[in-house]
Amino acid sequence: MMGRRRDMAREAQGAVLALAAALCLAGADRAGAKTIRVHPVETPSLQARVERGELPPVIARLPAEPAIVEPDTPGRHGGELRLLMSRSKDIRYMVVNGYARLVGYDTDYTLVPDLLRAVEVEDGRVFTFRLRAGHRWSDGHPFTAEDFRYYWEDVAGNDLLSPTGPPVDLRVGGKPPRFEVIDAHTVRYSWDKPNPFFLPALAGARPLFVYRPAHYLKQFHARYADAETLARLVEESGQRNWAALHNRLDNQYKNDNPDLPSLQPWVVATRPPSERFLFERNPFYHRVDLNGRQLPYIDRVVMNIAGARVIPIKTGAGETDLQARGIDFSDYTFLRQSGKRNGFTTELWETAKGAHMALYPNLNHTDPVWRELLRDVRFRRALSLAINRHEINQVVYFGLALEGNNTVLPYSPLHSPRLQTAWATFDLARANALLDEIGLTARNGRGLRLLPDGRPLEIIVETAGESSEQTDVLELVHDGWLAAGIKLFSKPSQREVLRNRVFAGSTMMSVWSGLENGLATADHSPEELAPTSQQQLHWPKWGQHFETRGKAGEPPDMATAQRLLALNRAWRAARSAEERTAIWREMLEIQAENVFTIGLIAAVPQPVVIDDALRNVPRKAVYNWDPGAQFGIYRPDIFWLADDRRRAGY
Repeated sequence: MMGRRRDMAREAQGAVLALAAALCLAGADRAGAKTIRVHPVETPSLQARVERGELPPVIARLPAEPAIVEPDTPGRHGGELRLLMSRSKDIRYMVVNGYARLVGYDTDYTLVPDLLRAVEVEDGRVFTFRLRAGHRWSDGHPFTAEDFRYYWEDVAGNDLLSPTGPPVDLRVGGKPPRFEVIDAHTVRYSWDKPNPFFLPALAGARPLFVYRPAHYLKQFHARYADAETLARLVEESGQRNWAALHNRLDNQYKNDNPDLPSLQPWVVATRPPSERFLFERNPFYHRVDLNGRQLPYIDRVVMNIAGARVIPIKTGAGETDLQARGIDFSDYTFLRQSGKRNGFTTELWETAKGAHMALYPNLNHTDPVWRELLRDVRFRRALSLAINRHEINQVVYFGLALEGNNTVLPYSPLHSPRLQTAWATFDLARANALLDEIGLTARNGRGLRLLPDGRPLEIIVETAGESSEQTDVLELVHDGWLAAGIKLFSKPSQREVLRNRVFAGSTMMSVWSGLENGLATADHSPEELAPTSQQQLHWPKWGQHFETRGKAGEPPDMATAQRLLALNRAWRAARSAEERTAIWREMLEIQAENVFTIGLIAAVPQPVVIDDALRNVPRKAVYNWDPGAQFGIYRPDIFWLADDRRRAGY
């Protein structure tokens, strides 16, 4: 499996970075470019609605050229899939895992058309999208070029709806694309220079949505709606103006508006807040199997909200059919034993993050004393050297994990064994020497080093409070740091609270996973290595400054961070693989030598619980956010239940 991952990493993004040559993504998913004709058969659960005239027959619900798929095991319709999530906001993961995208990754990490019939790319800068004639939104309204025009002109181009202008992935050198409607089923985006980010952004776990259900949203837009009617809707909603109302109702990723038409395989039917969310099959979904069965196979999904700490317990009790979120490697033995009693198996999937767990010193901390110390590379190096990663690996992960920095993994062609371990071996003597060199020599009666202003050197590491595994690891980090005269306290909170505190500069240090794409090649964007997003926990204000083009946040005032931004710009303009490789290697070097994030452990297997009746779920696979969208690239719309009783009723 590892060898296959290595090959895939080298070939990943071939569909994107062959952009220098004209690229055409044509055909229908695994069916390739060959023409396949199928005879659609009606979905049993929709038959009654068809007979009552509430829905057209399946032949009229599918596009003229549907996406035809060839699952490993052709399935049968019916049944209910049960999931567990920890928060109501997690209904967005139905969009992540549903994975209906304009273009999406297949299991070889190659981009293929999905919602689109075809994509034509010229010189990496001109993108022509060809829609599927007859494709419809979940409410039956046609999905056409008007939905793209509405987004571009009336959402991205409206100062009230998009104050900062079009998203960064739609700008090259700060300039937006030229957008054209060619005909009802064809649109084109073109830039003066190549845009290697465009297609990957469309295929992402949290995708760039460049279309909207215009027919639904126009009733909330001042350009189209009757002013008096719109004013009444704004007042009834409690929003401050029409733009706030429009934005509240228009969030395809959050998935929290049951009235918003969708292109996903399942459509939310429960209005939040709730402890139980129902997702019904999309009767106008664009995919069909070789037997003529419109996907998804499973009729509906039920997502039950449970506390993060009880998800492993409920999973072990058989209260879910497919589960990875909320369970950790530490739950594996318990789940393996429980599966024998409750009818499920627990597989271990590979993971692809640069670090399974990493510490993030906040270089934008508001406390001037702490900010100066956290920005001192000697301090960050000392913290890293005072961590016994081998002990963490043996005690928590039974020696199965990879010890070292937050960097690309060994099966990436950019991997460097030297950078994997730079400043990441356990060396207390060297850590203490660096701390002494900084001038942190004074200690209190408890043996803790003192800050220049006399405060004890106590580091609060904030967590999202979602994993006992983090607590176990931090206890081991605590022991090493204490030997260096540093006290660690962990502080759990909620995810939103943690992020808001980091953004505000209140958090000293946080713990999270590492680089999203540890499989990177030189043709992947290196923007994760530079301050390009507010979501980056070690320099959120610098990232916000980049995202908003200087309208918010703070510009980086460290030379190394400025250099990373310059290299990221250079990668965008690079014309050869050699240039891109050199840029990646320098950025990885800067990251490792400066220890901007403190990687702890990587390549920790992810337990995946699969009900014994569930089919077409791979037994060996990679569980990753982006690229991958967790279960998304394995297309949950082809999962099905082999138990006749489970399919027949729920």
